[in-house]
Amino acid sequence: MPRSTLKHRLYVIIFGTHTRAGRNFDIALIIAILSSIVVLVLESVPSVMMIWSRELRTIEYSLTALFTIEYLLRLYCSPKPWAYAKSFYGWIDLLAIIPSYLALIFPGTSFVGVVRLLRVMRIFRVLKLVRYLKDSNILLRSLLTARRKILIFFSTVGILVTIIGAVIYIVEGPEHGFSSIPISIYWAIVTITTVGYGDLVPQTGLGKAIASLAMLLGYSILAVPTGIITAELSREMTSHKTLVKCPNCNQTGHEADALYCKHCGSELAEPEERVVSNVDHENEKGH
Repeated sequence: MPRSTLKHRLYVIIFGTHTRAGRNFDIALIIAILSSIVVLVLESVPSVMMIWSRELRTIEYSLTALFTIEYLLRLYCSPKPWAYAKSFYGWIDLLAIIPSYLALIFPGTSFVGVVRLLRVMRIFRVLKLVRYLKDSNILLRSLLTARRKILIFFSTVGILVTIIGAVIYIVEGPEHGFSSIPISIYWAIVTITTVGYGDLVPQTGLGKAIASLAMLLGYSILAVPTGIITAELSREMTSHKTLVKCPNCNQTGHEADALYCKHCGSELAEPEERVVSNVDHENEKGH
């Protein structure tokens, strides 16, 4: 878009961080997000609501109006509005404002549970803070890369707790609290994860032996997902790929000299604001 237009100036301020206005906008937005979370927490305290309910509601709806304007401005100035709307942060921005409007539609006493749920959904606003963490995309890419391994791991654990639950159900039975296989599977999960609520306890010697085996097994398997994520994170951090992130759709993996996003066509950040891996910096110094 032409650099002299209002849309481009808004794009630089809202999506960019390399100008004073852009940094001030981000700081103001972070303060608004944190304020909305504080209001949400205070609204859940009955004693506070008895005294400050009107003031808290006023602040809440004022912040909702602010977030609505921000969301509409992002759609307006984005070169690819649909790409932004479908992105992770686009959905988070939308989820941050919808509950307040839905709560206005269900004000009756018969919908108290629905209204409470909608208000708690505002906690999604805190996810908008992720966009201000420059290294967050490294963690997200590592989790996405390891998703198949983690899925296989949890599938194996699911089979394992089902077997242990079925065995403990046979050994202990309903007379000792293990009234069904699902309840026994719940006990197996609690035992393997070493949580140990104590609501279900084996009474027989064989049951205690199975519980001991499940506890030892839990210590050995809990480290597996940590190792998978750590390995992928280390690989991502030492990768030779650049991690330049698009401010519009938040997609990464662009070349260091790229000017526009290869996914949505938006203008990328200034070179000094781009996030690249340490290996790339070392290669540049070597050249």
